[in-house]
Amino acid sequence: MRTRIKICGITRNEDAVMAAKLGADAIGLVFYPPSSRAITIKQAQDIVASLPPFVTVVGLFVNERRERIIEVLNAVRIDLLQFHGDETPIDCVGYNRPWIKAIAMRKNIKLAPIISQYGEATAILLDTYIPGIPGGTGSSFDWNRIPPHIRPDIILSGGLTPETVEDAICQVRPYAVDVSGGVELSQGIKDHKRMQAFIRGVIRAEQKCWY
Repeated sequence: MRTRIKICGITRNEDAVMAAKLGADAIGLVFYPPSSRAITIKQAQDIVASLPPFVTVVGLFVNERRERIIEVLNAVRIDLLQFHGDETPIDCVGYNRPWIKAIAMRKNIKLAPIISQYGEATAILLDTYIPGIPGGTGSSFDWNRIPPHIRPDIILSGGLTPETVEDAICQVRPYAVDVSGGVELSQGIKDHKRMQAFIRGVIRAEQKCWY
């Protein structure tokens, strides 16, 4: 099985193009104004226009108003929605797009009932929990906390880097991995060599652990 790769927090055309060239399956565009990786609709349009075919564009929102999400969807080609806040299942539907729900790995969290609650999601993304920071923390969490039976159905996020992604995949065996800060020169500016190293780490893990 091939592990899918998402490079999130893209803010520049050249980073999006390089991510696709290196083999990323998806890029993430952040529409959360407090984030240092947030982009405008115009920036998003330019980035999407620069992409080759068959790269999934993910729009990330955090507790956003429905009207704002619709505004973005009407202006930008977004293939998949990512809800990264405290959205309820009702908040995530009604956009005529598939969606994923990010779950912060709080202490003593019970994943099974939460995943069941978001049963209409295309996938569940597991991220590190740091109070007041909805993702992009640069910190990982204890992967042993993920029950084995749900691992093939999740997107693993939270502090992944070129140095850790191989071990992460071999231990967790997720459907996909999601990286942002782990492949950056500075917040929002991707390091093309680190993106390449990250993707090579994913490939090594597949060869070593999946077969």
